[in-house]
Parts: sequence; C-alpha cells; structure tokens
Amino acid sequence: MSQPYAITPDDVVRASHTIRGHVLRTPLVPAPRLSELTGARVLVKHENMQATGAFKERGAVNHLSALDPSERRRGVVAMSAGNHAQAVAYHARRLGIPATIVMPATTPLVKVENTRAHGATVVLEGETLVESAAAVDRLVEAHGYVLVHPYDDPLVMAGQGTIALEMLEDAPDLDGLVVPIGGGGLMSGIAIGASLRPRVALYGVEAALYPSFLNAIDGVDRPIGGPTLAEGIAVKTVGRLTLPIIRDLVREIVLVDEPQIERAVHDYATLQRSLAEGAGAAGLAALLARPDLFSGRTVGLVLCGGNIDARLLASVMVRELEREDRIISFRMTASDRPGVLGRVAGRLGELGANILEVSHGRLHLDVPAKSVSIDVTIETRGPGHTAEILDTLREEGLEPRRIGPHGNAATGG
Repeated sequence: MSQPYAITPDDVVRASHTIRGHVLRTPLVPAPRLSELTGARVLVKHENMQATGAFKERGAVNHLSALDPSERRRGVVAMSAGNHAQAVAYHARRLGIPATIVMPATTPLVKVENTRAHGATVVLEGETLVESAAAVDRLVEAHGYVLVHPYDDPLVMAGQGTIALEMLEDAPDLDGLVVPIGGGGLMSGIAIGASLRPRVALYGVEAALYPSFLNAIDGVDRPIGGPTLAEGIAVKTVGRLTLPIIRDLVREIVLVDEPQIERAVHDYATLQRSLAEGAGAAGLAALLARPDLFSGRTVGLVLCGGNIDARLLASVMVRELEREDRIISFRMTASDRPGVLGRVAGRLGELGANILEVSHGRLHLDVPAKSVSIDVTIETRGPGHTAEILDTLREEGLEPRRIGPHGNAATGG
C-alpha cells in the first residue's frame, strides 16, 4: 500500500500475538441454512462468544497491554454506552489497571450495572457520546488518565483487525468479508488485516438511519439519526483515522433498513441458533438486502456482538412472525348475544388457530348498537393457513378485517 495509514499489516500481526490468551479465538462456523437463505456460501465468525459478548475485547486488550507502568498506575478512561465500556472495564480489572468509563446519562441501567460489575468507575454525563467525550477530555486533563478510544485509536484498530487474520487462516477460500461499520474501528482493522490477501473483497454495512461513512465517502448529506435496533453502529461522526482506510480499501458500503436488521436477528436465532444484537446481525442483513452482490460467493460474516436485551429479542421474534403471517390480528363484528365470544373462540380452535389475545367492545362508533366488535390475535401455521381461516370466517358472515400496525382496522383479508 503506497498511502500511509494509521496502522499496517505488521501492526495487526503484532496485535494477534499480544491478545493471544487474553481473548477467545472464536470459531468460524459454516452456516448451511443461512447459505440456503442468501444464495452465498456463508461462514460466521462468532465474536458473540467473547467473555463480554462482543469483539471489542480485542482492541481493548491490545491497547491496555501497551501501557507502561506509569500509565497503568494512572489508569484509563473510555466513553461508551455499551460493548466498548464492558470490554475495557473487564480487561482493565484483569490486568490490574484502574478504569473510568463515561457513559451518557440515557444509557440503560443494565449496561451501567454490567460495566460497574466489571470493576470500573462509571461516570454518567451528557445526553450523547459526543457530550460524554467532552467529559472524557476533562478527566484526562484533570487526572492524567490514558484514553482508550472506541475506534479512532491505532492500537484498538489493530486489535480488531486480528479477526481478519483468524478468518482467512481458518477459511483461505473466502472471497468476501462483510463487516458492520459504526465508527470504523472494526472495518478499518479488518481491511488492513485482509490486505495481506488482496483478492478478498471487503463490504461494509451501515444502518440506513446512520449512513455516516457513505456520506463522507460520497460527499453527500443523507439524513442521520433516529431509533435503530443496531445501536452499536449508530454513529454520527466517522473516525479521522478509520475513514481513509475504509474509503480506499472497502469495495462497497451497503445500507440496511430496520426490517432487514430485525429479520437478520431473527434468522441468526432460528437458523444459526445464535444470539445477535442489531449491530451484530448487520452483515447478514446486507446479504438479505443485496443478494446480487453475494450470490454464489464464499462470504465471511462477522457476528460482532450478541448483547441484545431479552425483551427486545422477544419483540423482534414476534414481529417476524407477524411479517410471515404466522401471527395476525383482525376485527370481526357479530350480534351482541350471550355466548358469541365462546362460539368464535371455538370456531377458531376448530380451524387450528391458536388464540393469543382477544378483546371485545361495544363502544366503537363503526359498530351497530346491537352488535359487538371482537378483536383477535391468533397464531397460525403460515400464510396459507392464515388465508384459509380468514376465508372461512368471511364465508360464515363474520367479515374479518385485518388490523394494521397502528391498530386501525384494514379492509379486506
């Protein structure tokens, strides 16, 4: 490479020796069912198996191990709302280094407590990571702490790049790597590590709501912001050190929308039997969004993290069942007579539907005064079974109307 970057392949190789024995050399696992789904031959790098559930440990260990005795005594500081916080806290305690983590005041309590449980001092300040970064600067100036930046740090970047070395050693026939991009530490490190095998095509993935790198590379101003399942890559500011590497070495950046991210989380859980947080599933979401890029190729996905809240995972799984027409909600109108609800429930049972929720009311103005509306949510065997149930109810005069995502009764079946 003629252009100098913040790190070199030799830095990544050195990092691989440094972190050995401190982090797990995670398996690269064939994924036959994901391969069938996407049309590519898919292998998954399971970084969700790390002690703190994400790849961030690699960069944290590489930086912490490089501290001299004076720096170790002073301690380190980092800003993060999630995986980087836990990685720095966990390994700082292992290495006997005091750690202070600045987290936005809006960080969920479970993440705050998990970070404290690893022995770090947690400072809650600011509404965003940008505001937390200002607090970090003040702490560095006041106490002489060493900053361990989550992505714009050569040692961190090199540590993350060790993933590429392991993947290409385990599967030399890989011809594509698909990597989520937040601040760019993971993607830039992998790009430098994979540059030892220049025939391997690199693809980055950003959440469609946070196209920060695509904006920077294309010189455009797509809107940035909004609630995303992939909060681990919801970064508004690109890394100063990571941008040149990604701009030069990554073949294409794929944007994935929220339904694609949700589907990828669901498919990892059901087809690969593995937990993926939204950011961790972004690579698979890219294969679902752009099969034209990957069909017929041997592709390595980095499942970079599995720290997803159990209630959020449950919501994602149910939403996918709704998208697949295996869970549906509909409204019927019937005469307001004793036993009508029981008869409807019995008929749905005869048709093989599993009733999840039912309610009825008399106050809807679109229902005749002598009638009652019945809202039902059922689970079925799939789209064909769903259509059969709705058709039967319609033939029996109940006129079921699907209830849309905002609770409005939609016409037709």
